[in-house]
Amino acid sequence: MSIFAAPGAYDRAITVFSPDGRLFQVEYALETVNRGATILGIVSSEGIVLGAEEKIESKLQDSSFTWKIFGVDQHIGAAVVGLGSDARILIDQARVFCQSNRLMYDESIDIEIISKRIGDIKQLYTQHAGVRPFGVSIIFGGVDKSGGRIFSTDPSGTYRAYKAVAVGVGRETVEGILKDEYREDLNLEEAKKLAVKCLKKALQAREEQLRVKISTVPTATRTYEIVPSEEVEKHLQAVE
Repeated sequence: MSIFAAPGAYDRAITVFSPDGRLFQVEYALETVNRGATILGIVSSEGIVLGAEEKIESKLQDSSFTWKIFGVDQHIGAAVVGLGSDARILIDQARVFCQSNRLMYDESIDIEIISKRIGDIKQLYTQHAGVRPFGVSIIFGGVDKSGGRIFSTDPSGTYRAYKAVAVGVGRETVEGILKDEYREDLNLEEAKKLAVKCLKKALQAREEQLRVKISTVPTATRTYEIVPSEEVEKHLQAVE
């Protein structure tokens, strides 16, 4: 009698490794992320830029509503890809962590700390029976005492720091552009233009409607802000 379960059984339990060392439910959650709308983060010499594709599913939908980019704290923003409902819960948790840190230590939280704490929650949901992984990746970006920083977290709970990063269905297209055109001395305006170009090219590669949202956290003000749609449209038109 085989000591292994029947074929396909390993994808029914989050806590069981397959014989070749894989957790299939985590991989399925990663696939949800990889098929989602593209998001990106860029660190510049003057702050950070976050960007996302946002699809309009109905002509009656309010186009000003943003569901891929969020303000987490005064100095932190986040871009999400995957299940929006999962993302909302984790963003709420991140906001609570940020406010708790202000109340306890009377200072703003570091970008790495908030990324680690959200990664800890995600990892917890890969270890217990009766739960499923969070099907969402989050790029946290902001300015702390170390300067502008970008961290990406995935459904396994892993988090990593990047100078520029993209997640989602258009990742390969965006990363190709970033590898060619990213420089550490980019100013904030150049980083915004690069973010818009990356997202536009990713959408054009899939022949989808152009709809891009951009947010920034400038080093000078350390204040999260959404870039006005008129400015984004100007950058979209400037891209060849």
